[in-house]
Amino acid sequence: MKKVLLLTLTIMGLSASAQNSMTPEMLWSLGRVSTLGITKDGKNIVYRVSIPNVAENKSDAKFYTIPLTGGTATEVKEYKALLADKYVSPDGKLYLTSKEIKVEKVYGSDYYKDLDKSTVQIYDGLDYRHWDTWSSGLHNHVGFTPVADKDNFTDIMPDEPYDSPQKPFGGEEDYAWSPDGKSIIYVSKKKSGTAYATSTDTNIYEYNLATKKTTNLTPNNPGYDTNPGYSPQGDLTWLQMKRDGYEADKNDIIVRFKGMEINLTAGWDGTVDSFMWSADGKKVYFLAPIDGTKQLFEVNFPGLTKIAVTVTQITNGDFDVNTIVGFSGNTVIAERADMNHATEIYSYDLKKKTWKQLTSVNNAAYAKIGLSKTEKRYVTTTDGKKMLVWVVLPPNFDAKKKYPTLLYCQGGPQSALTQFYSFRWNFQLMAAQGYIVVAPNRRGMPGHGVEWNEAISKDWGGQVMNDYLSAIDAVAKEPYVDTKRLGAVGASYGGYSVFYLAGIHNNRFKTFIAHDGVFNLQSMYGTTEEVFFTNWDSGGPYWEKDNAVAQKTYGQFNPVNMVEKWNTPILVVQGGVDFRVPIGQGQEAFQAAQLRGIKSRFLYFPDENHWVLKPQNALVWQREYFKWLKETL
Repeated sequence: MKKVLLLTLTIMGLSASAQNSMTPEMLWSLGRVSTLGITKDGKNIVYRVSIPNVAENKSDAKFYTIPLTGGTATEVKEYKALLADKYVSPDGKLYLTSKEIKVEKVYGSDYYKDLDKSTVQIYDGLDYRHWDTWSSGLHNHVGFTPVADKDNFTDIMPDEPYDSPQKPFGGEEDYAWSPDGKSIIYVSKKKSGTAYATSTDTNIYEYNLATKKTTNLTPNNPGYDTNPGYSPQGDLTWLQMKRDGYEADKNDIIVRFKGMEINLTAGWDGTVDSFMWSADGKKVYFLAPIDGTKQLFEVNFPGLTKIAVTVTQITNGDFDVNTIVGFSGNTVIAERADMNHATEIYSYDLKKKTWKQLTSVNNAAYAKIGLSKTEKRYVTTTDGKKMLVWVVLPPNFDAKKKYPTLLYCQGGPQSALTQFYSFRWNFQLMAAQGYIVVAPNRRGMPGHGVEWNEAISKDWGGQVMNDYLSAIDAVAKEPYVDTKRLGAVGASYGGYSVFYLAGIHNNRFKTFIAHDGVFNLQSMYGTTEEVFFTNWDSGGPYWEKDNAVAQKTYGQFNPVNMVEKWNTPILVVQGGVDFRVPIGQGQEAFQAAQLRGIKSRFLYFPDENHWVLKPQNALVWQREYFKWLKETL
């Protein structure tokens, strides 16, 4: 009898242990996996695991290898020698790199050498600040060094006030050797000042080492040309958007073959995130959002034959395929995540159509907690469309209970709402605190066709707001939703959405949280650094009185014009060095709420940009987020 009782208690203890809840502290203890490549011998994967060090307010990284077939991971101290270095030229003599070069005068001391303690900054055009950094006259320049003397840098963009890699997020995808090693190709937007801030016209350039001449390879395309690379046969391949100023345009795969430009995805109703050629050069594999997830696709390469170009979706499921690492025979190595699991490395058998998890960095942590359940629903919108809505339910969900429910408003505005795993807007964490999360793929989301994706531009406060309300109203009909405890939360355009909904929600919501949200579209136009974005999405400047689209945006669609209807508690979060949605947006919103006597709080991060990246700040964010919900919902 005692043995049976002991066994029962042990099982109960294990069950209870397995059902602990995700906490902010646990979230910020998880390992963050990123793949560095496949080893030169083709047998192992090299990857990094970054773990936040909250006490030191930084992240610590370790490096590992693991066989492509799976098995035991091995920590390595030096990993670079294991990987082929794509920056070494084909003949092994030169090393491709980049360096910040002082090109422009900015500071008072640059102009007046006798005033070396001057702190003034002088600008003659826009692009005087970008993302979270003021321009100092330094620009990223591509160049090369002898392999034997990496301090001897030759700049292939001398005196040019342009960047490659592109700031702020450009990296190794912005430059490469040509297959014969005679040229360097690189991406740059060769505009400066106000022209730079109002355009998305990046081009792909070729620098010939022998002649020292630079040629623009994409002069006729006015939009983004990015991610240049080569097929196994040596054909230049890149991603292209057609329209200048439209950062969320359809992204297509372009191949230059025998002097002809072939758009492989022109007839496909979607947008490409990234691509990789098959080893035989007959196919291009790519990643793209589709129906609330991100999946692997392939498109055949017909050359100049009459064979039809066909796009085929390879993978399917409630997860995101985030990175194509490489191939091993019929196996694709990729990074994968979902709303319950941070990124891990997987292999996918193209013939058997089966997945195998290779790394298990966070398996032990997830085994200790109850996982949330994600449901895919389709809601009919006010204009009769079918809209995908993700509904995330708390662990140990009981349909007989009533739960407070959060409408999640995605940013972008044209970024995909898929099975992503965020370390800030983490649905698993929200659900673990007892909240249902409603996350609609409203107008403006890629993955539902180009028309759906484009429908939000110049219509920020239009149909998309009906989409939000359609989603929360549909889910709120469920008996387990506490309709007296609904909240709306979001960042960036999602923060704008919260500010806008605060003026039109007709008492649906009991609380709001807006992070780095656009509050006043006029002052946003006057202070944001990428003016091409506001020009496109707002329809133009606010001073164009004869521009009906712009006037509707700055009038009817402007949250600042609806503050008199605000009546609900609101938490306003703002980064101090966010130049995309500058600090005044959060200040104006908080001040309006305070002066109207509305319960409100201002959470200000002076050293964070559009995101919250420092571990201790991130934990404060999470604690204040749930503290606010506990107070107001």
